[in-house]
Amino acid sequence: MLLAVGIADVGLIIAGKYQAAAAADAAALAAAPVTFRPFGATDGPLQEAARFAAMNGGSVVVCRCQTDRSWRQRTVEVVVERDVHLIGGMEVTVQARSTAEFNPLALLDP
Repeated sequence: MLLAVGIADVGLIIAGKYQAAAAADAAALAAAPVTFRPFGATDGPLQEAARFAAMNGGSVVVCRCQTDRSWRQRTVEVVVERDVHLIGGMEVTVQARSTAEFNPLALLDP
């Protein structure tokens, strides 16, 4: 019985890691274009990353996504964490990191 619970908990942790990765991907992709211009977002890139991470069950721990009004290509990096509730009642936190690139010059390409 203990082995079955242990295996199930490992499965929950792995699933939580994948869910955190999806939340980090969504957060990075949402924040990248907002570093240049809001594009319909009402807040800055950090708030946009946090909003998309939350919609995917995570929370932003790190967001290297400063606003840059230049036309240079930029890369944002986001770290998201997510709590995983294990069968035994314990809770662990998993993290995932994601990056996204945005090239403002691509907006001019027809």
